[in-house]
Amino acid sequence: MTTSTTGTDTLTRDALTVLQPGFTGTTAPDWVLRRLGEGLTSVGLFGRNVASPGQLAALTGQLRAECPEVLVAIDEEGGDVTRLEVRTGSSFPGNHALGTVDDTDLTGAVAAELGRRLASCGVNFNWAPSADVNSDPANPVIGVRSFGADTGLVARHTAAYVAGLQSAGVAACTKHFPGHGDTSVDSHHALPRIDADAAVLAERELEPFRAAIATGSRAVMSAHILVPALDPDRPATLSRRILTDLLRGELGYDGLIVTDGMEMRAIAGSYGIERGSVLALAAGADAICVGGGLTDEETVRRLCDTLVEAVRSGELPEERLADAARRVRALARWAAPARRAPQPAVAPDPGIGLAAARRAVTVTRTGPAVPVTAPVYVATFSPEANIAVGDETPWGVGAELERLLPGTTTGSFTGPDAGARALEAAAGRRVVAVVRDEHRHPWMRTALDILLAAGPDTVVVEMGVPQSAPRGAPHVATHGAARVCGTAAAEAVVAG
Repeated sequence: MTTSTTGTDTLTRDALTVLQPGFTGTTAPDWVLRRLGEGLTSVGLFGRNVASPGQLAALTGQLRAECPEVLVAIDEEGGDVTRLEVRTGSSFPGNHALGTVDDTDLTGAVAAELGRRLASCGVNFNWAPSADVNSDPANPVIGVRSFGADTGLVARHTAAYVAGLQSAGVAACTKHFPGHGDTSVDSHHALPRIDADAAVLAERELEPFRAAIATGSRAVMSAHILVPALDPDRPATLSRRILTDLLRGELGYDGLIVTDGMEMRAIAGSYGIERGSVLALAAGADAICVGGGLTDEETVRRLCDTLVEAVRSGELPEERLADAARRVRALARWAAPARRAPQPAVAPDPGIGLAAARRAVTVTRTGPAVPVTAPVYVATFSPEANIAVGDETPWGVGAELERLLPGTTTGSFTGPDAGARALEAAAGRRVVAVVRDEHRHPWMRTALDILLAAGPDTVVVEMGVPQSAPRGAPHVATHGAARVCGTAAAEAVVAG
């Protein structure tokens, strides 16, 4: 059945309203400012848009001068996934470190401080936290972005994070519904599949989302994953059974539903971003995130035209597009700095991130302690970064150990001969070997075997999910690779 339309202008404004595009540059392009005047209500920022807090505040000020209630979104999880500090590493440990400490007051305080920093730069919508239960330790895209593998722990820390972030006036976006933790495929590259039955999903994956909804999470992000027990035909982002029947109906969620990036291959590779966007809105999504890789006005024009034509043809009911646009505007009003109710005065705590990272460090001694008192050689074994993390952000312990132990030198290695090359580069010096998810990379395991056989006093620092058996003198686990995790690890190495 063909729906009646109320006019091209209204349709076009609604179509622009539901888009969350990205752009290049550290100032707002003219096309973004023009589109904000035409109905665009959201933009997404990434590391490429951020040079400093002052620059970011100026950028968001540009956007607000054109549209006072613009939603300015960012993917700032803290930990390994940072955009505010993409070139230095984050001042906050990520979820896995916070879950390891298991102090919900600390998690809430970290999220509140992160929220204050976002708000001070004019950012009012954060695509965080990850509520995924990391039940598959080989997961290539979640890992330390999850609070852990225990459902109850993930649920209580998700709730604490949402409350803390939103206490600063920044809307939380709990992700990736209905749960991306039990996957062995990265949805940036292909379509993951979860074959758990409905009872397992209800008890494991859905509990953190229930906790987030109960806490008042202003947004939920869908996952590009196929879950046959819930819908055998379409991935969650395009599934009415999952977004409308389950999330809105069974779980009672009434906030904004935003998609994960539509240019990710899990959707774009099978449906294309135009067709995928129509299906997502029809399924119950309210906002279309596109801009991690597509950053031009032409993408916005194509998507806007596609949505308008889908309404005209009857494929997308006009009332569904209007409802989605209404939800976007409602969140924009809630998050608008000028409309926010005054928040209770809370003193900033600039040191909370490092304090939390220190609490998350665990040290295992597998043999006699051998104090580290002289300069060392730091061999960092670098896996390929997943797209969510990116490869711009530095990580490791080398810089901090160079400060604590002057004369220390560093090197980075990868591949099947990494251990031999690191041993040669060390030239007889004591080695601090830095790894990230050793359990996922056989070549990394082999490299450690070589170093430990040659030098039993080798210190091992694990900055991913610590699944492999501890080894090293000592073995230091940070549960994340944020800058503050590296600082805490270096302190632990020197302390012995």
